[in-house]
Amino acid sequence: MPIKKSKLWTKDFIVLFLTTFCVFLILHLLLTTLAIYTVEEFAAPKSMAGLVAGIFIIGELIGRLITGRYLEIWGRKKTLFTGLILFLLIMLLYFPAQSLTILLIIRFVHGLAFGVVVTVLAVAVVEVIPSDRRGEGISYYSMSMTLAMGFGPSVGSYLTIHANFTVLFMFCVLLAAISILIALPAKISEITAPELPGNRKSWTSVGFDFKNFFEIKALPISIFIFLMTYTFSGVLTFLTSYAREINLVHPATYFFIVYAVSIIISRLITGPLFDKKGENIVIFPSIASFALGMLLFSQARHGFILLIAAAFIGLGFGSLNSCCQAIAVKVSPKHRVGLATSTYFVLLDGGLGIGPSLHGLVIPLSGFRGLYLILTVILFAAIPLYYLLHGKKAMTYNTKSL
Repeated sequence: MPIKKSKLWTKDFIVLFLTTFCVFLILHLLLTTLAIYTVEEFAAPKSMAGLVAGIFIIGELIGRLITGRYLEIWGRKKTLFTGLILFLLIMLLYFPAQSLTILLIIRFVHGLAFGVVVTVLAVAVVEVIPSDRRGEGISYYSMSMTLAMGFGPSVGSYLTIHANFTVLFMFCVLLAAISILIALPAKISEITAPELPGNRKSWTSVGFDFKNFFEIKALPISIFIFLMTYTFSGVLTFLTSYAREINLVHPATYFFIVYAVSIIISRLITGPLFDKKGENIVIFPSIASFALGMLLFSQARHGFILLIAAAFIGLGFGSLNSCCQAIAVKVSPKHRVGLATSTYFVLLDGGLGIGPSLHGLVIPLSGFRGLYLILTVILFAAIPLYYLLHGKKAMTYNTKSL
């Protein structure tokens, strides 16, 4: 007789899914358009346009670190709505910004608020996902970010071409307000500070202690995802430049659409498989798919090959992202899920932030194809690395404990 599954798509899960989608849609709407805005509005050099994007990531990382450290002391729901309201108020500041310096300050604080909001959302959703469907639940939840990444750049480009940046900012303000309204009915469980095991003083002290800002047990899989996002950043950042060099600009416009569809399809399979068979049966093929996609990407000379590469990269990297997040939560104590989530995303974002700068140093020496071949080698080397960091230990787990 088949075992009845716990319900996954509850009201709270759907609310958190939609809130996350709205917040990440704002991220991608601005991420793909503010470089143009910076150059056109402030006559800034392209390097400064890159700083406008980079300083947001710095703010986000700080927001994640602080939230992971103090979330259970401040309270999850209070922190979430404080972050959402701050996110909305900062969005209003884009309208009167009259100088590049002011814009940089706004982007930094906006990144800070974003880091707070998405960390709380990631922690809250873990609590509403049944433990026996955690891998599947996190896979589906992560689709909110994937869909935002698929729609964001297209909508942002459309608004800037057929309207103007004022309309774009107004649309983002509307989305920020909607995210608050959507989140209102969410029931978010709390772990108050007095319930935390150990010495309460260690949680409230102001001095720096590594374990108060990072969850040690989540570090191995977080280091692994850092390497994956470091590799993926080479595609994310330089796709347009690479496509121009190899004369595949038109097919490249469909790259992230194919990538997003591939992720959605993969998560219908990998999430349930993660819960039933364990992480290794998902992670090892996903690394191989990512590596194969990167190899095809590096040698693409026809649009069809470029889009096949997008499909393999989506299948690989997309599955790795959600499964590694589930692992970070799985291996950490329940009262430190906030820190585990923060640790995971700090290293994930760190790979995306550091990667472009280092790749930029390699490209003049190797060219784009050479860079992507180097990244392919790194991905194949990541197979034994994952085994050493987590895969070997995962073989001893009782997967039913998920």
